[in-house]
Amino acid sequence: MYKLIAIDIDDTLINDQKEVTPATQQALEAAVAKGVVVTLATGRAYASAHKIARQTGLNVPIITYQGALVKNLLDENVLYERYVPLVAARRLYEFCVERNLHLQTYIDDKLYTREDNQKIKDYTELNNTEYFVEPVFSKVIEQPAPKLLIIDEPEVLDELIPELRELLGNEVHITKSKPHFLEIMHHEGTKGHALTFLAKHFGCELSETIAIGDSWNDHEMLECAGLGIAMENAIPDLKKLADYITTSNNEDGVKHAIDKFVLNVE
Repeated sequence: MYKLIAIDIDDTLINDQKEVTPATQQALEAAVAKGVVVTLATGRAYASAHKIARQTGLNVPIITYQGALVKNLLDENVLYERYVPLVAARRLYEFCVERNLHLQTYIDDKLYTREDNQKIKDYTELNNTEYFVEPVFSKVIEQPAPKLLIIDEPEVLDELIPELRELLGNEVHITKSKPHFLEIMHHEGTKGHALTFLAKHFGCELSETIAIGDSWNDHEMLECAGLGIAMENAIPDLKKLADYITTSNNEDGVKHAIDKFVLNVE
């Protein structure tokens, strides 16, 4: 029996209208009623993710910032936290200034950007987040940050990845959460590390966990979970490594997975 389910939010739990459907909500509640721990695992900030978690009635720790922060919903205690190493953050900032790249970060769950532009507007429209413009961004970089994010065209980001891996070294984890978003965290700030932590926290084996996602930033948790499930709308590389492919986020894919593997309903 599976004891812990970690579910990505965007394009996984919520549909294209940014909603958790009633059918999916019922499946979540049924899993919880059966004694299964249901949590969220997202690249979103805690401030954004906890709204969805509370709407769905969850009351457990949730995985945010790609795994850099695990925080309890009930008392907001931080259980697991990893910050981008300061040396790497400084190097990344200087690199982005030289290349005139859009860079943004989170400090104390608030979103900061170097400049007010269309990229930050589009980003915050996606997840309904307030943001702050800090022209002297070097001040922001000196503060502990769970992740930094570059926004650009997918092909530009693909070219940057090997450069940044060489520049920043093994202390950071670099991943694409969406085609236009390149995210930089501490090397232990992954959904896989966070799921491993939560499994131990709840006293269950990784073999007793399920992970459900759609993007490449989900691959670590799908690989370490006992059962890794990709959405039908997932990127091809994630589907290749998944143990099972459920229906899409617009077809209650999370409900379908819970019905099949937790509730034993076909």
